[in-house]
Order: sequence, then C-alpha cells, then structure tokens
Amino acid sequence: MPWFRKAKKPLRAEDRREVPSDVFDKCTGCGAILYREKLTQNLHVCPECGHHFRIPGDVYVRILSDEGSFRELDREMRSSDPLEFTDLKVYGDRLRAAEKKTGRGDAVITGTSTLDGIPVALAVMDFTFIGGSMGSVVGEKIARAGRVALEEERPFLVVSASGGARMMEGIYSLMQMAKTSAVLAQLHEAGIPFVSILTDPTTGGVTASFAMLGDVNLAEPGALVGFAGPRVIEETIKQELPEGFQRAEFLLEHGMVDRVVDRREMRATVARLLRHMWAPAAGSGA
Repeated sequence: MPWFRKAKKPLRAEDRREVPSDVFDKCTGCGAILYREKLTQNLHVCPECGHHFRIPGDVYVRILSDEGSFRELDREMRSSDPLEFTDLKVYGDRLRAAEKKTGRGDAVITGTSTLDGIPVALAVMDFTFIGGSMGSVVGEKIARAGRVALEEERPFLVVSASGGARMMEGIYSLMQMAKTSAVLAQLHEAGIPFVSILTDPTTGGVTASFAMLGDVNLAEPGALVGFAGPRVIEETIKQELPEGFQRAEFLLEHGMVDRVVDRREMRATVARLLRHMWAPAAGSGA
C-alpha cells in the first residue's frame, strides 16, 4: 500500500484568514490554498489542478522504495574545489551553505532498495542543492550506483532534477557526462533495465547525458526538459517558440519521452514496467 493518503478538498482563498500562515501553501498553478499536511499526503501534487510542486530528493526516494528497504551509498562523499573557483562567492562557501541547508553532501542521493519487492539501484537528484547541478561528486555517485546495478543485476532508476553541469568545476563537471553515459552503456549491453524519470527542471548537461538515455524515459506533468532554456533559445534563433515548448507534454508529442506520468502513479508505473522489462522480477512473482 502507498505510504500517502488521498488529500481532501483544498482551501480556497477566502478561507485563508482562518488558517495560520505557516501551515498552508498557495498553488502556483491555480491559486488554491492548500494545507501543507494534506499536500504532503498527496505527494506535493495540487488536488485541484494537478500542478506538481518541486520536492526534495529524499521524498522521491520514499516514493520509489518499499518501506525500510533503502540503503544509502556513498553518503560521505563531498565535492572539493579543484579550480579554486570564485564568482560572487567562493565555491567552497557555496558547498558548505548548501550542505547546511539540505543536510546532504551533494546534489544526489544514491542507494539500493526494493520497489514492490523488486531489487533496484536508485539515484535521485536534489534541486535544492546548488540547483541540482552535476559536479564531479554527483557524476561519480551516479556512476557508482550504476556499477552496483551492474554487479548485483538490479534495474537502475534515476530521478533527474537539475540545472545542468556545475560550471564552478569546469571540465571536471563536463567529464561526468561521459562517465555516466559509459556506465549506462554497460548496463545496456548486460540487458539490465535503466528507467529515467524527468522532473522539473531537467536541463543542461544532465539532459545531454544520462537523463535521456533510459530504456524508458518518463516525465512528470509540466516538467521543463531541455538543454538550453527557452529564453536562451529564443534570443539565439530570434524566433518565438511554440506554446509549451520543452514541457513534458510537448516532448511526448514529439517522441522525446515515452510517457508523462503523474507523480502519484509513478511508483505503480515503474513497478509495472520493471515486471515487463526484467526477467528475474517477472520470474520471482513480485
């Protein structure tokens, strides 16, 4: 059974005066006033319009893992500052601030778990850590999780939420595109499924590498998925882009993703896919 419960009807704007300001959120999609507790129970999806709020990585770990089954990998890994980079802030200071804010060492959580009884390896990116950017630690952790999937013959699930490569690490960041893609090629050769889940946003070097290499690419409704952002593209080509350009539904219509899946249905959808794609799971009766 899912660990969340269906949310009740949300508050409307006229009810706001009766609710303490620290217990509700306003949906940016439709303007509904939503109890935070009920929104959490509904996996941070607006029950009125279906708008998907951005969520921390650990929430998606819970969605895709059977209760008590997740075992984290490489939690101790931290990024260094190989270029001694400084822009408005020293990069090392940015890293320390992000770790204090999130309680995480970097922008991805990796580990092993079971999903509806099926053993999987899992990597979930966290946009709250420097925009989910992919530095050397993010790439290394995803690659290591992929190797665990290969060695233990587990399907590999990756949830992307990223602004792209972490340019404070320069070429070290860009090298992660090749590293992660190479591990996925090994999984493909071994016939081990890789399911890529695209959330809002999935952009830059992450889109240009592992995020779009899934045997199945799933996207949440309304997710922004692309390389450069729409504004940058419009300024480059001097043309107005089609409505909904780079949103999940537009990509589905143009063959870039396989299915748009509501977050509340993601767990069941991935489990069903794995039973069709992975012989050991089908044979186990899971």
